[in-house]
Formats: sequence, C-alpha cells, structure tokens
Amino acid sequence: MGLQDLKYQSTCSKISITNRKMSKHKKVRHLLSYFILLVCFSCNPTRNLVYFSDLKENSVYKTTASNDPRIRIQPNDILSISVSSLNSESNTLFNRGVVQAPNAASSGNDAPDMYLVSDNGTINFPVVGKLTVKNLTQEEIIETLSEKLREYVKDPIVKIRLVNFKVTVIGEVNKPSTFSVPTERINVLEALGLAGDMTAYGKRENVLLIRERDGVRSTTRLNLNDKSLLSSPYFYLQQNDVLYIEPDRIKEIQASTNTRTLTISTMAISIVVALIFNFQNIFK
Repeated sequence: MGLQDLKYQSTCSKISITNRKMSKHKKVRHLLSYFILLVCFSCNPTRNLVYFSDLKENSVYKTTASNDPRIRIQPNDILSISVSSLNSESNTLFNRGVVQAPNAASSGNDAPDMYLVSDNGTINFPVVGKLTVKNLTQEEIIETLSEKLREYVKDPIVKIRLVNFKVTVIGEVNKPSTFSVPTERINVLEALGLAGDMTAYGKRENVLLIRERDGVRSTTRLNLNDKSLLSSPYFYLQQNDVLYIEPDRIKEIQASTNTRTLTISTMAISIVVALIFNFQNIFK
C-alpha cells in the first residue's frame, strides 16, 4: 500500500471521527431539549387561592363602608306593593280587596299586588295612575306614593318589596346557577357562598362582574385577593348582576386536551422512548 493511500485512509478516519463527535453532540442537544420540554409542561405557576391575602395576620382591618347596598328599581323589576289604613274601603280601593284593615280578620287571600315596571320605568297604580319608579330606591318610592295617597286616605302605610331580585354566578364555581335573593341585599362573597365557592382553578384576582343599567351593559374586574374590595362600590351586588369566574390557564389546557394527566402521561412515554433510542445510538 502506497503512502498516498495511507494518507487518504487517515484523512477519512479523521473525518469519520469528527462526524461521530458532531452526531453525539447533536443527540445530546436533543436530549436536553426533551428534558426542558418535560419540565415546562410539568411545572405550573403558584397561584394565590386566599381571599384578601394582603390582610395582615392577627390584625384588625377597618375601612369606611362607602358602598351603598340600597337597590334602585329598573325596568322589568317586579314590585310587591301593599297599602293599609284604618279605612277598610280605602284598603279595598288601593289593594283590589286583598289587604284588610288593621286588626281585621284575614280573608285567606292576603298576598299583596304585583306590579311590573315598564320599559319606560313606570307602574300603573290604582287611582293614582302612572308612577315613575325607575332609579328610585324603595324608600323613595314609599315616600312618593304615600304623598299621593294622602289625597285619598289618612295616614296610609305603604310596604314595597322587590320580588324578582336575583344574581347569577357562573364559571369556575362548584354550583353555578341563578339565585333568588329574598333579603334584597347580597354582596360578592355571599353570592360565591351560594354557588359553593370557587374551585381551585378560579381566578380570584380577576372576577368579571357584568351589570346592566338604563339599557347599558357594563363590565368590571374584581380582585378578591385585595382588601380594597371591601370598600369598593361593587362589593354589594345589584339585581340581575352576573359574576363570571374565569378559569386559569391550567384548566384551559385541560379543556383543550381532555385531561392534564393524559397529556403528561403521553408526553412522558414519548420522551422515555426517545431517550432509550438516543442512548442506544450514542453509545454504539
């Protein structure tokens, strides 16, 4: 064998060794990429599940209750209105024979009359006629109606209730539903309590409140991790309010890939197979 043949074989051998080294480095980089991918999908960010987590432990927090829980009547509200006085005939006139005079025996049909607030914010009350109630509180309606009734009866007693006060809680809660509120007063925490509280996937820092007033639908974001909510004008809910609890990204991934366990298991199996294959090739 000649000298040139030996040089040629030596050069080929060096090129082969270099290629093998480069191939090993490339496979090692692939392995590192697999590990990084597994870590990224397996690790999840820590979330704050504590309400008002900025409150200091073993301390008393006080804030001015600037939020007004009083409700203001809106179109399509249903009002229960009863009028009583010492004059039984007046009671019959204003209550269609439903409410009896004080201390009188009940007829067995003592349910007050119901009045649906029209789209223009009025009700049609017996004798009095049309009465504007839109954006008025119950106390303001009582005062206005009592003043008009004094023209017909002495010392009328007016009672008003909103009978279709309801709020809706949907999203990442245990019992999403629409809830009737007989007390006509409810705050955000009480509404969540009726819905069985948020799940662990609910975004406590980004609760969406949907409210409609005067034909305008508005949205507001509430942070239940922040104590400032206690003095927020949105702490108390209004009739027909909707609370939407958004899911965090983990739940979104679950919804798009059936279940997180199945996804991670599939990825893990694929990565293990790839590791075995690559290790076998590296050390050949």
